[in-house]
Parts: sequence; structure tokens; C-alpha cells
Amino acid sequence: MDEERGFSAKSVFLSFLLGGIVGAGLALLLAPQAGKETRAKIKETAEEVKDKAEAYIKEAKEKIATTLDKAKETLEEKKSALTKAVEAGKEAYEKEVSKEKEQEG
Repeated sequence: MDEERGFSAKSVFLSFLLGGIVGAGLALLLAPQAGKETRAKIKETAEEVKDKAEAYIKEAKEKIATTLDKAKETLEEKKSALTKAVEAGKEAYEKEVSKEKEQEG
């Protein structure tokens, strides 16, 4: 549904991620606490975001690989079915030609 409006899942995720980072950064900067604590929280939040992004990327790669494997498998099945159909057509044609030659001769 989002892709129909020109948004890909990747752009939506990255927008969400960026919004989360900005929001977390603002919350940390505006919170009344020592600079050392703020820096530690910013570092922790950045690491969490990095981990989540890496997990998302890994999942996306796995889904893409699975989809490609299925597509290749389907292509091979269709190719095999088409080859069999062509061979069956050739055999039927050759049988008809042989019948006509027998009837003529």
C-alpha cells in the first residue's frame, strides 16, 4: 500500500529510524542530568539503533535471498514444463508426418 504512494518499506523504516534518533537525542539533551550521563545515554541509544538497523538489514537480506531462490525455482519449473511441452509437440508433429507418409506410400 505504501509502495503505491511512492514510499518503499526501506524509506519508511529509515524515516522512522531517523525520527527515533532525533527524538531520543532531543529528549536526552533536554533532560536535567549531568553531561557525562547524557553522553552515556546518547552512546547507548546510538548502539541500540545501530543494532536494530543491522538486524533489519539482515532480515531484509534473508527475505530477498529467499524470494530470489523461490523465483529461480519457479523459473526452472516453468522452463522445464515449456521444454516438455515443446518436445511433446515435436513428437506429435513427427507422428503426424509419419502417418501422412504411410498413407501416401
